[in-house]
Amino acid sequence: MQSSKSLAFNPYLPSWEYIPDGEPYVFDGRVYVYGSHDRFGSHAYCLNDYVCWSAPCDDLGAWRYEGVIYRKTDDPRNPDGAACLYAPDVTRGPDGRYYLYYVLDRLDIVSVAVCDTPAGKYTFHGYVHYPDGTLLGAREGDEPQFDPGVLTEGKTTYLYTGFSFPHDKSRHGAMVTVLGEDMLTVERAPEFVAPGGAYAEGSGFEGHAFFEAPSIRKVGEKYYFIYSSQQMYELCYAVSDSPLGGFRYGGVIISNNDIGMANGKPAEKPIFYGGNNHGSIVEISGKWYIFYHRHTNGTNYSRQACAEEIFFDSEGKITQVEMTSCGLNGGPLPGEGRYGAYIACNLFSPTDNAYTGGMGGNGLWLSAAHPILTQDGRDGDEEAGYILNMTDGCTAGFKYFELDGVRQLRVRTRGYCKGVFEIRTAWNGPVLGTVPVGHNTLWTETASDITLPDGVHALYFTYRGTGSAAFLDFTLES
Repeated sequence: MQSSKSLAFNPYLPSWEYIPDGEPYVFDGRVYVYGSHDRFGSHAYCLNDYVCWSAPCDDLGAWRYEGVIYRKTDDPRNPDGAACLYAPDVTRGPDGRYYLYYVLDRLDIVSVAVCDTPAGKYTFHGYVHYPDGTLLGAREGDEPQFDPGVLTEGKTTYLYTGFSFPHDKSRHGAMVTVLGEDMLTVERAPEFVAPGGAYAEGSGFEGHAFFEAPSIRKVGEKYYFIYSSQQMYELCYAVSDSPLGGFRYGGVIISNNDIGMANGKPAEKPIFYGGNNHGSIVEISGKWYIFYHRHTNGTNYSRQACAEEIFFDSEGKITQVEMTSCGLNGGPLPGEGRYGAYIACNLFSPTDNAYTGGMGGNGLWLSAAHPILTQDGRDGDEEAGYILNMTDGCTAGFKYFELDGVRQLRVRTRGYCKGVFEIRTAWNGPVLGTVPVGHNTLWTETASDITLPDGVHALYFTYRGTGSAAFLDFTLES
């Protein structure tokens, strides 16, 4: 990593920002991410207005806040802001302007806003409709519209939508609708391109049928359809020679609990707390990345943006990648300096739990025996994230560091606790040293001399002791 560049972490935005459902695009030398906008400490998904963040393609740690680009009340059908702005997508239209596609909570139609620049103030443009004016999603026989993903080629825009619970026969899966040059009028009615769980048998999608979050990208001459599967926590892909159909299941790109990854652990062991997932792929300066989100605060409703580099083989297949703390960094993090505990890519207790919490009610933890990523203050407060509820046997893992001569490790903790952090370079590896932690109501730093092996390694911190520790950060020193 060149010293002139900023370090990049996961989550790649500030620890107090909550942008799930990220759709990344490169426009004029910058990468822009469009997503929904969760509220810290929320009781529901997507309660905030749309904002945008961007970064220069040659410095993926230098993210800039572009501000609010669209408000809930900007839609004529939502003047009181009672409906939420669900996951959006953006495309550059044939006129060079930027079009924002979205669906409001409780409505089954697709709204469109437009702007002259990628991250300026979008204004309402209209609703996607048939030539006779009937709204897409409102005609008899239409299935509800949800999670729009868009791709524009020439004067034609392909709109992908859909939502399908695994056993719901009323929803067939993901569909594509062709729009005309005005970005609103249907030229070709919806056709199904990926099956939901009730229709997956014999399709090749079995076990990974479409659930939600359709997204589309063109890679070379192939079309890659990215989506959240019936497992919820994984982003999968399918490939076709045409944007209109013929998609063949390809595999899993990433799981936000690392299920499916056997990199030093059993493949089916969850090593983070998963939940619904949504994102897509993008090429930045010759490298490809998958953008996705993770869950925090012990609920489904405070999700954060993450990204990892991905790789295509000679046949165009994508191999599943693991969650890391250094996704956009271009390599491991330096083995010196202070790192916030909120960049933990692994977080788990002695009892495996693949999911964050219940999907209904307040979405809180099924058990209080698990650690959570959180922050102090209220939504919008620029408070550093940290890990809460590190009880006996709970582990936080960080990948990866270029270690070179590390001889001391310091941690900052608080809480009613008395014990130690055991330090490992593998989740179940030998203990290389310990750092004591104790009862403190303020953030307090403790240190231990420790010799860590040189080279590229993960770092795991396992709490052993009584009570519950909150973990703010750690420092590596030579």
